[in-house]
Amino acid sequence: MARIGVEGSLTDVRDALKERGYDIVDLRGENDAKNCDCCVVTGLDSNVMGISNTVTAGSVIEANGLTAEEICQQVESRLQR
Repeated sequence: MARIGVEGSLTDVRDALKERGYDIVDLRGENDAKNCDCCVVTGLDSNVMGISNTVTAGSVIEANGLTAEEICQQVESRLQR
């Protein structure tokens, strides 16, 4: 199953993705995102984690204004491409 990085404050998103069987990684720093297929961040600060220069092959989803269900749908959609 895909590895999804989730920013710490998004506990509802983490729980929803875990229920769907995804491997969840807590995003605490720039190295945490490197091996993720997709990352979910709050979007409240464009560089809150200090990872603006991090290169990741996975998609980054900004959670601001989205429900946990909408984020799960975006993750699934981006992983199918």
